[in-house]
Amino acid sequence: MKYNINEGMCPDMGNTSEKRKSYNAEFKEMVVELYQTGTPVKQICSEYGLSETTIYKWIRKQKPVKLDDGSSFTPEEFLNLQKELHRLKEENEILKKAMAIFAKK
Repeated sequence: MKYNINEGMCPDMGNTSEKRKSYNAEFKEMVVELYQTGTPVKQICSEYGLSETTIYKWIRKQKPVKLDDGSSFTPEEFLNLQKELHRLKEENEILKKAMAIFAKK
């Protein structure tokens, strides 16, 4: 029997077209706190019905990165800063173009 991923069926995976569960930020933070206080990942998986991969992904996203000056930030905070920088650069370009248009008049 051949399996066609495009049809939504894979061996040992069931129907891949099922909706994914989504969890709010508070739940994710609580799970990461459990891990940081010493609760084994396997125990968290069995208690909350989560996969190990999901838990480790949440841990990695919330793990702070330390800078040379002693401060730190999370990868999520860094991503938000990058998005804000991109937005501000776009706004700056728009304002430059508007200024050039008004200077001609």
